[in-house]
Amino acid sequence: MSKRYNTLNEELRREFGGKVMKLSLDGGFTCPNRDGKVGTKGCIFCSEEGSGEFAGSRLVSLEEQVKEQKKLLSKKWDTDKYIIYFQNFTNTYGTIEKLKRLYYDAIDIEGVVGLAIATRPDCLGEETLELLSKLNKETYLWVELGLQTIHEKSARFIRRGYPLFIYDEAIKNLKDRNIKVVTHIILGLPDESKEEMLDTVKYVGNTNTWGIKLHSLYIQRDTDLFDYYMKNPFSIMSREEYIVLVADAIELLPKDMVIHRVTGDGKKELLYEPKWTLDKLRVLSMLDKELKLRNSHQGKNKIENF
Repeated sequence: MSKRYNTLNEELRREFGGKVMKLSLDGGFTCPNRDGKVGTKGCIFCSEEGSGEFAGSRLVSLEEQVKEQKKLLSKKWDTDKYIIYFQNFTNTYGTIEKLKRLYYDAIDIEGVVGLAIATRPDCLGEETLELLSKLNKETYLWVELGLQTIHEKSARFIRRGYPLFIYDEAIKNLKDRNIKVVTHIILGLPDESKEEMLDTVKYVGNTNTWGIKLHSLYIQRDTDLFDYYMKNPFSIMSREEYIVLVADAIELLPKDMVIHRVTGDGKKELLYEPKWTLDKLRVLSMLDKELKLRNSHQGKNKIENF
């Protein structure tokens, strides 16, 4: 392991013997937190593009989106192995016929070795779980769940739209089918203490699921969070504070959990705060330095049965 934590890049290299490129596509979905089933405004931080600013365009076919994404990312990496990532909105929120067609069309594309599906824990009905179970036997699959926090006050603030036990049930249902699970956590939600943020990390760590994504709260101009912040400014973590917090989080996670992300990607034209997130390489470099200074690593302070 070249870093002091278990990265997705290294995990995929071990699995496939080389670099695997993740291609973010738009599957043409909406969200129950937008269409009225759960809510109409979405999560407070969610953008007009469903937090998929870097995904392909739903106006073209999957094949065209793949071509566009390959062209965009081939400047960084040279590989012929790809994972399709259905990223924005809720990618299990549709008829079973649509899901089956979309997922199988995706894995049939040349060079595709796996599939990543971002969704909500409350959008995993029995039929969908059975489809995912079947798919899991045919390709390299993981499902991403947007938890963000275990704290009810924060869940209400961000308008998540489901209680914590729904997440717990989703985890159990996916694990029972041996489907890899990745949980999203936001660090820096208003009025959450450092201890509360790390409690969320511990909680997810003790699910013993496959992966986790960590990123700071960022405020984009096309979100309700931006409007809230303009009227009710709250403290935003500095880069230095964030680095220390993420290092603490990494120490608490199981050694074998795959850390997919340690910092978020805001769109430059839309990002209001924190501006430091735009320099992703510096954040990663500072995190490496912090862990080295501590002589620390992932799992150093793992606490069982939180």
